[in-house]
Amino acid sequence: MKMETSHIFWSIFYFACLCSASLANNAKINFREKEKKVLDQILGAGKYDARIRPSGINGTDGPAIVRINLFVRSIMTISDIKMEYSVQLTFREQWIDERLKFDDIQGRLKYLTLTEANRVWMPDLFFSNEKEGHFHNIIMPNVYIRIFPNGSVLYSIRISLTLACPMNLKLYPLDRQICSLRMASYGWTTNDLVFLWKEGDPVQVVKNLHLPRFTLEKFLTDYCNSKTNTGEYSCLKVDLLFKREFSYYLIQIYIPCCMLVIVSWVSFWLDQGAVPARVSLGVTTLLTMATQTSGINASLPPVSYTKAIDVWTGVCLTFVFGALLEFALVNYASRSDMHRENMKKKRRDLEQASLDAASDLLDTDSNATFAMKPLVRHPGDPLALEKLRQCEVHMQPPKRPNCCKTWLSKFPTRQCSRSKRIDVISRITFPLVFALFNLVYWSTYLFREEDDE
Repeated sequence: MKMETSHIFWSIFYFACLCSASLANNAKINFREKEKKVLDQILGAGKYDARIRPSGINGTDGPAIVRINLFVRSIMTISDIKMEYSVQLTFREQWIDERLKFDDIQGRLKYLTLTEANRVWMPDLFFSNEKEGHFHNIIMPNVYIRIFPNGSVLYSIRISLTLACPMNLKLYPLDRQICSLRMASYGWTTNDLVFLWKEGDPVQVVKNLHLPRFTLEKFLTDYCNSKTNTGEYSCLKVDLLFKREFSYYLIQIYIPCCMLVIVSWVSFWLDQGAVPARVSLGVTTLLTMATQTSGINASLPPVSYTKAIDVWTGVCLTFVFGALLEFALVNYASRSDMHRENMKKKRRDLEQASLDAASDLLDTDSNATFAMKPLVRHPGDPLALEKLRQCEVHMQPPKRPNCCKTWLSKFPTRQCSRSKRIDVISRITFPLVFALFNLVYWSTYLFREEDDE
């Protein structure tokens, strides 16, 4: 008897569960049917005209207020040569259309969702600095419209844009760039349509945003209304401040250029007679530096002003070319010294030949005449003059030593040629001047502020 009672109990319980589930499904079906009825009620034929703009605040005849909100998903590329950047973002607009109010069925119907933008009135917004753009349609179009019970409409879409970004490259690659995103009304003037930034957080940026050569420092929102012959149009803009990553250019440009300049100084330590080695070294470093400069300019647009990188490459190229010219000067001085030494040798040979001839004549005369030489030398005698000169040198007070003359005295004219002196002076002068240029260059461009645009 007990077994039959429990079996009947569980049968009734199971039947009750099935009935409740069927009632819930019917309620859901009826709820979706109510959504359809609400949509037909507010968007049915002859009830709503998408060509007419919504009324102003509180149903007045003022302009329709549209609030804008952006979510920056990614920034793909920032091109210096094209002066543009590509961005992917979620774009949102929100406004109130009192014609779309509906009953929320005691809070159960939070909003209605549409995927066809042509069913309701849409603001005629466009991106004024856009070059290219496209919607995303995989797998379905990434767009939706939500209609809330109070008549508020939210339009959200994911788009990719390529936007113009005029750049000032005077401080390149130590520069900061401001790239703008401008949105304006195409046909509705401010008397009919006004764009405003959404209160709170009008622009959001994805947290893990990574750019290859830039860092997004900050962004600013502003208004940019424009007046034309046809009226004043509402406009919004967001300025993205990008700072260029200098480490890439330090490794790829500045350090290689410094190394090329230093390698060109190796020529000063080679022997003057090593003409092939010094010429090949100078020409190789010059051509390499020229190739480096042309490669840098190929990645930049042709502008009418001088950039910071132009100053750097120009001075480095001048130093390399100066090292090559220094060898030309050394070679010329070496040949001049050789010619002068040959002339001196010929003069000494002639003087020695004349002295030998004179001594032969004296020997002949001495054999014929036995004249006694005087014991006291005359004042004009060369030996007496030499002793007098030595005494005057010892009697003079010691002069104060000069560091430059002391250093140059290590290479006296008789022991070291002029060409050798040029090499020795170049070993000190070139590095000092290059170090001074580095000091002036980095102090000028690192602490120089951007010109106000």
